[in-house]
Amino acid sequence: MALQLRLFITNPEIDLEAYVVVDSLVEGYAMGGTRMTTTVNVDEVAHLAHNMSLKLALADLPIGGAKAGIRCGLPIGAERDRVIADFGQAIAPLLHGGIYLGVDQGISFRDRDNFLRAGRFKMNEQQKIAHLPCTWSDLWTHCSDITGFGICEGFDATSDVLRLSNYRTAVIQGFGAVGRGVALGLERRGFHIVAVADRDGTIVDDNGLPVQALINATDSTGTIDRTALPPGLHYRNEPESWLQIDADVLILAAVGDAIHAGNVDRVRTQIVIEGGNFACSKPAHRLLTEKKIPVLPAIVVNAGGAILTGLIWSNMTPKDLGITDFVSWLYAEVSARIRHNMHVILDRSILDPRPLSDIAEALAFEKLQKLPQQ
Repeated sequence: MALQLRLFITNPEIDLEAYVVVDSLVEGYAMGGTRMTTTVNVDEVAHLAHNMSLKLALADLPIGGAKAGIRCGLPIGAERDRVIADFGQAIAPLLHGGIYLGVDQGISFRDRDNFLRAGRFKMNEQQKIAHLPCTWSDLWTHCSDITGFGICEGFDATSDVLRLSNYRTAVIQGFGAVGRGVALGLERRGFHIVAVADRDGTIVDDNGLPVQALINATDSTGTIDRTALPPGLHYRNEPESWLQIDADVLILAAVGDAIHAGNVDRVRTQIVIEGGNFACSKPAHRLLTEKKIPVLPAIVVNAGGAILTGLIWSNMTPKDLGITDFVSWLYAEVSARIRHNMHVILDRSILDPRPLSDIAEALAFEKLQKLPQQ
């Protein structure tokens, strides 16, 4: 891994411990999400920042990779808001110096708006940004499912190449913003979502779960209120019960290393999609590939939000469009870039026996080397 800038932020008075890692700069700019968990550490953030460098290069975006992490487990409330605002004040020089930090695991759009406001940063006022037809916050009310959309587009591209049109059932592990977006996207494509897992277990219906009812019963942390669901559903609470469901497709949209060497033999689906970063361990990628179970890598398909932000932060968006046309253009760009990369990677896999994730990383590194680093 190349030289990185690692920043440590602490405030003992409010129990704030945070990290920012800038993995690469392209013409002075970098971007990435902000993760907020009770266990995040600087090495995890550095790994994610490097992955962001590769993800953005793979999507042909001339911008470096960065990432932030806040070690915190406070529930929603004034004390948590204070921690996030204090973080925003601490990173203000970075925000105004070309390092954009946005949403990742544990951080909502509201949280992001909170720390950007505390850092006195407004995307619309940045000189390098083309005219936006609305505020940054309002734009995301129109694009909240963009990452889930990109994952579905990546599957569609794979389906075209591998002829998977008969696949019609899916299991989703994790029901945060990404999992919900994937559920809606697959349902629109005629899929039955036969199981959804959150932190409390797995909800199952072999005939297809009521996706909108699940979404209506889900809180901001991705936890589903079982008491708000219609009768007739089945509940499994044993660990990793989502692995026991027979379906065509498994989407991993929660924690890293959800599939690893210790549980990879329990995978029952025909294809696995990394809806979250590093959802499969390196050994799991290799073992699934040996079993002829393709794994669509997150570096390709979990890029919708990064592509959208990168297009705007790199001043690559069209001017003088109304909000509807602007959003349509963004979705079309996300689709085109993810589909293109999946086609290239699948084409390379004909002669390259490595996991698709290794092929994708190699392609990303090729593109990264061509960018003007700073």
